[in-house]
Amino acid sequence: MKKDFVNLKGNKLEIRWIGELVKKSEPVIVFLHEGLGCVDLWRDFPATLYKTLKIPSLLYSRQGYGRSSPSEVPKSLDFMHKEALEILPRLLDTLEIERAVLFGHSDGASISLINCGGLQDKRIKGLVLLAPHVFVEDISISSIQKAKLEFEKGKLREKLMKYHFSNVDCAFWGWAGAWLDEDFLKWNIEEYLAGINIPVLLIQGEDDQYGTLAQVTAIQNGIGINCTSEIISGCGHSPHLEKPEETLNLVKEFIKGLKF
Repeated sequence: MKKDFVNLKGNKLEIRWIGELVKKSEPVIVFLHEGLGCVDLWRDFPATLYKTLKIPSLLYSRQGYGRSSPSEVPKSLDFMHKEALEILPRLLDTLEIERAVLFGHSDGASISLINCGGLQDKRIKGLVLLAPHVFVEDISISSIQKAKLEFEKGKLREKLMKYHFSNVDCAFWGWAGAWLDEDFLKWNIEEYLAGINIPVLLIQGEDDQYGTLAQVTAIQNGIGINCTSEIISGCGHSPHLEKPEETLNLVKEFIKGLKF
C-alpha cells in the first residue's frame, strides 16, 4: 500500500495505491468516494478486493477532503460535473492510467456516471456504482438535514475530524451546502445515461436512507441492457461497509467478466 500526493494545477490531492501498476496497459480500479468520504473512509474494502482480484487500485481524496488541499465553500452547484469532466480525466492523464474501472459510492457514483456518459472516455472499461443519485429526492434532503444537525450539535464533526483534519468544515459544508441549496433541487443527470455503452454494475441497499429504488429504476432504464442492478436487503447507504461479503462477491464476478 503506497500513500502519496499528486499535484493538479496547484492543488494537492491525496492518493493511495493498493498493489503496484507494473505496466501502463494494466487495468486499474479507481475509487471515487461519497460526499463525506476520503481515502481512509473506504476502510479495508479496496484492500480486500485487491487480494481477491489482484488488480491494482487507486484511491484519492477530492479537493477539500482528507489530506488533500482545501476547497472553497460554498461549492458551485455543478461541482460533480467539474469533478467528472475536468478533474478526473486530468488525474488519469497525470498518473498515465490507460485502462480503468470506476468504482464510485454515492456522489462518487454520480461523478462516474457523468464522466462516462459525458466523455465516452475509451480508457473506462466498466462502472461499479454503489448508491448513485441521478436526481434529488425528499429522502436525500431529509437525511442531509439530519446530518447537518448532528454536525452542528452532535458528535459528527468530531468523528469526521479524524479523517478530514483541517478540511473537516469545507468537506461537510461543501457537501451539505450544495445539496441543501434550493437551486440544487433541479439537479438531474439522467441526460448522461444514454451515452453510457460499457458494462455497469449498480448496487443499492434496500434501506438506503439517502435514496429510493427510483434511482435504480431511472439508471437501469436510461442505460439499458449494459446495466445490471442488484438490491441488497437489510442494507443502507454503504453496501461495501454494511454488507461487505455480498458486495465483494458481486463486484468480483462483475469485474472478472470485463474485457480489458
